[in-house]
Formats: sequence, C-alpha cells, structure tokens
Amino acid sequence: MVELKSPSEVDAMAVTGAFIADLLADLAERADVGVNLLDLEQRARDLIADRGAKSCYWDYSPSFGHGPFRNVICLSVNDAVLHGLPHDYVLADGDLLSMDIAVSIDGWVADSARSVIVGTPRPEDQRLVRATEEALAAAIDAARPDARLGDISAAIGTVAKSYGYRVNTEFGGHGLGRTMHEDPHVANIGKAGRGMKLRPGLTLALEPWFTLGTDRIKFDADGWTIRSFDGSRGAHSEHTIAVTDGAARVLTSKVR
Repeated sequence: MVELKSPSEVDAMAVTGAFIADLLADLAERADVGVNLLDLEQRARDLIADRGAKSCYWDYSPSFGHGPFRNVICLSVNDAVLHGLPHDYVLADGDLLSMDIAVSIDGWVADSARSVIVGTPRPEDQRLVRATEEALAAAIDAARPDARLGDISAAIGTVAKSYGYRVNTEFGGHGLGRTMHEDPHVANIGKAGRGMKLRPGLTLALEPWFTLGTDRIKFDADGWTIRSFDGSRGAHSEHTIAVTDGAARVLTSKVR
C-alpha cells in the first residue's frame, strides 16, 4: 500500500535527509588512500549516535540477505556494486567506493548513496559515476504530479542507454517513510506513461546504479555483498525525494 505523507511529515523526513547528506559528505572527505573501511563504518556509527538517530540497517534481515545486517552503512568497492559489507579492507589508489546509508530520526527515514573515487581517478570510473548522477537528476526531474512511475524509470534507463550501460532490474528504488522500504518499487528501467500516477506527498528513494560491463550480479560468501557478474566496476547514486505540486523536493541534500 502506498502512503502519502503530509507536508509536516515530509519536513520531518527532510531533517533526517539533511543529516544523511552531512554524514556522507564527512565520509567522502575521509575516504582516502590508506583508510580502512572499518574506520568509515565506525565514523558513521559515531555520527549516528551523536545525533540520536537510529540505523535502518542494523539487524535488517531481508529475504535476499544472510542473517541480520550488523553494520550501519553499506560500503561497496570496485566490482562490489550494492550492499557491500564493511570489512577489514584498506582503500587503495584508484578505488571506486560507493556508500549507501539509511537512518531514522524521530521515526522518519531517509536514504541516500554516493560514489567517490579514491586518489587517482580512472576516466572510465569518472564517466560511470557521472552517468549515475545524471540518471538521478533525470529521475528527480521526472517525478512531477500526474506523471507516472514509469516516467521515472524511463528517465533513468534513457541515461543508461545513452552511456551504453545495461540496467539490472533486480534492485532499484523504493518508497519510504516510517520504514526504509515501502511501496512502490521503482525500477531503473521502464516505459514512460506506465504505472501508478504520482501524487504530492509520495516519498521515494531513487537510486540508479550501473556497472561498466554487465547487468548480471552475484553474491559474495558473506551473503550481502553484491558484485557485478563479470568483475566490472559499479557506481551508485541515490536521493530521497518527495513529489510536490511542482518540482520534486530533494530531502537528502544539505540545508544551510
């Protein structure tokens, strides 16, 4: 069931979203050559605790995972494209790191992800990250009242196609609010004009993620980390947004 949020509820989600934006900016600055993923995980834990927020990941046990998730952030490196389990790994020059996090404050959730290149960038990685960011911007622009859910999916897929990337259909965006995952599912490829009509108060996490060479995936033995099937690198960009009477409101952006 899709639940529309009131203006005050959207404002409450924006408070959470602004905190997440600051947290990801903090981690992006710390993600450097020689930094251990476990240090980034600990920093995220500290920031969440200091704010009095609650991790949506801790003890999360979806059908696709292996047991409860006992971390507060997903850290995916290079060919790890989603749900990367933080572990004892030291970032190296040229690594492509995707960071994905969801927390709640006063019972309201926001979810966001960004990809950063550590040290010396590879042009193909810069292009990949740029593609996910452009797809996210296109999806946000498509999220207007009386548009259709398929318009968002089509916008993402069109950008992917323009870059020559194939799109995985197993994992995509989703509704959220009181919980991290609510209806509807938002595919990263689709047909414009199809699906439910968008209404003000609909809150969505839009999250295009692409890999350089394939749309197929495989799971690590840890039961969580998802890698590209062919070992090619992946990037991931995500914002929580609210449909309004006009342009969509991005809730996971910095407020100054």
